[in-house]
Amino acid sequence: MAVAPRQSNYPTDMARLLVHVEGDTEEMFVNDVLAPHLLISGFTSVSARKLGNGRQRAKRHGIKPWSVVKEVICDQLIRDGESYATLIVDYYALPATGNRSWPGRDQANNLAHVHKASHIQNQMHADLQKTHPNSARRFIPFVVMHELEGLLFSDCQAAARGFCRPDVALQMQRIRNAFDSPEHINDSPQTAPAKRLNALIQRYEDQKPWLANLAAIEIGLATIRRECLGFNQWLSQLEDIGQSTA
Repeated sequence: MAVAPRQSNYPTDMARLLVHVEGDTEEMFVNDVLAPHLLISGFTSVSARKLGNGRQRAKRHGIKPWSVVKEVICDQLIRDGESYATLIVDYYALPATGNRSWPGRDQANNLAHVHKASHIQNQMHADLQKTHPNSARRFIPFVVMHELEGLLFSDCQAAARGFCRPDVALQMQRIRNAFDSPEHINDSPQTAPAKRLNALIQRYEDQKPWLANLAAIEIGLATIRRECLGFNQWLSQLEDIGQSTA
């Protein structure tokens, strides 16, 4: 995972964080789950900015090309030289080839699971470093394996309570038990985490921004971090930055 270099002499007003996200579900997750925690950790401002239409992910057009996203992130970092940028994107949604492709996504298909997200994150960071070296240290990318809904399998009973559907807890747990971690729940149009939830909960896809975040709040960050090591590593990086600038 790309790591922003630690500095000890940041002024206290440098702890602003803008989280670039795919769609409504991620935006609500930032505002309702992450922001309160990161504000306590030392950031003075935490907000989300949508990059694309998450509802179109089934057609693999939910997230914009990396070239466009990179321009948006660089614009933020240049305009506000005292802010940080992070990025939440689903591995499942990232285009691997063509003019929409993201750095490292194609090669990641051939890597072991533990290296897939970090490879893409490192490639994103390296690409920004080439063109904007003075801003790259304030960019902390995060690729969710395989999509944000995977985190909801961290505690299936709590998630089912958040969905107001305690009857699906056992079925969720059976899915979870088939994988090493929630971040391993697999990547395909039929079996990605959100697709599995949609099969259990009628019209989940239509209500998922609300349902996913109610479930995440019910589960709690501590449990998600314990079960999802990639997520925990990224959040720890952000906490370190917030604390170093407080």
